[in-house]
Amino acid sequence: MTTEMKAPRSPFASILRVTSGNFLEMYDFMIFGYYSTSIAKAFFPNKSEFVGLMLSLATFGAGFLMRPLGAIVLGGYTDRHGRRSGLLLTLALMAFGTLSIACTPGYAAIGIAAPLIVLLGRLLQGLSAGAELGGVSVYLAEIAPAHRKGLYVSWQSASQQLAVVFAAVMGIVLSHELAPAAMEAWGWRVPLWIGCAVVPFLFWIRSSLEETATFLARKKRFSMAEILRSLVTNWRIVLIGTMLTTLTTTAFYMITAYTPTYGATALHLARSSTLLVTLCVGVSNFVMLPVMGRLSDSIGRRPLLFACTALVLLTAYPMLAWLVQAPSFDRLLVVELWLSVLYASYNGAMVVYLTEIMPVDVRSTGFSLSYSLATAIFGGYTPAICTYLIHVTGNRAMPGAWLSAAAVCALVAVSCTLLMSGLRKEARYEGVSAASV
Repeated sequence: MTTEMKAPRSPFASILRVTSGNFLEMYDFMIFGYYSTSIAKAFFPNKSEFVGLMLSLATFGAGFLMRPLGAIVLGGYTDRHGRRSGLLLTLALMAFGTLSIACTPGYAAIGIAAPLIVLLGRLLQGLSAGAELGGVSVYLAEIAPAHRKGLYVSWQSASQQLAVVFAAVMGIVLSHELAPAAMEAWGWRVPLWIGCAVVPFLFWIRSSLEETATFLARKKRFSMAEILRSLVTNWRIVLIGTMLTTLTTTAFYMITAYTPTYGATALHLARSSTLLVTLCVGVSNFVMLPVMGRLSDSIGRRPLLFACTALVLLTAYPMLAWLVQAPSFDRLLVVELWLSVLYASYNGAMVVYLTEIMPVDVRSTGFSLSYSLATAIFGGYTPAICTYLIHVTGNRAMPGAWLSAAAVCALVAVSCTLLMSGLRKEARYEGVSAASV
């Protein structure tokens, strides 16, 4: 294998190539979240509307349970065979999962096979997504100049916001053009069909990726057994990474995928209004993420991480309580945009920080596993958990409490990284190997 790599035509071209598949992954997840009520009626019919919706949201969350497995298997593949090969493989798996959901007939046509096929499609999407985010983030970190890593890596999350915006625009247009009956019957499938249609174009873009110089410079390619042993050795970093990511995944799915369902079922607002709020959130995230990523390059990662976790902890529940006192489009927009600013500020520093604390030999696997565990435990099930908490407590502000719990995890994790950094400095000062700390 050659150790040379051609210089990319431009930073923008490299970012576009690597984030193209990231767009598809998040677009598919958003569509499922936006139309969870329609999907519930198509694949999970039940006398109880709550039970049907919970089954749909649980299926949405089931894909996240496969992420840790995808992180280990596909992340290990990426650490062994290269960033480019791993990213092409995750895109292929993602496309198959999307196609299976888009084309499966409803429960009325094929019975129990329908929800089972949809579940399998979600599991396949989750498997690929388990390594997609890590692969993209690591690739961007490895091609970025040392003083611009925060800016570069922030485009991983920024590309997801374009998917949020595009999916919301699709929802608004379809809601305007189609009658509610048509939307529930087949209209919700249209965005998925569009996602399938752009897959060849995304493959064409991503196939032009070049391998990173950092990976090509590595003299040894670790086996899967060695990668697994390294993960076990570095379990503390993986655990801290999982806790760090908890706030990002919980906040993201709350202010994007869950917003249309929350607005319609808990606040009784028009779906078009909730989709418009989601569109505004996506735009806000897209603008803020690169800005805050660049700021983290200037002032450091930890100051942003500490500040944002504290602000979420102090304001999330009070803001939701204010919203439910008098639900309206204006109040929902204010609350969601505030949470958007906090999410983007935290995420802009957190994602690049996670690539920096992971050992280089398992950088993709370790990043993906941390992110996937957080998404599987907290983020992916946020819509279902929030729906359940509201149902059992009767308190429509409970999503704020759930987000606050995620902020506590993140605050503990940031504090742990500060402590570990202090121990390493002390060990170096005393002449002890930092690796033994």
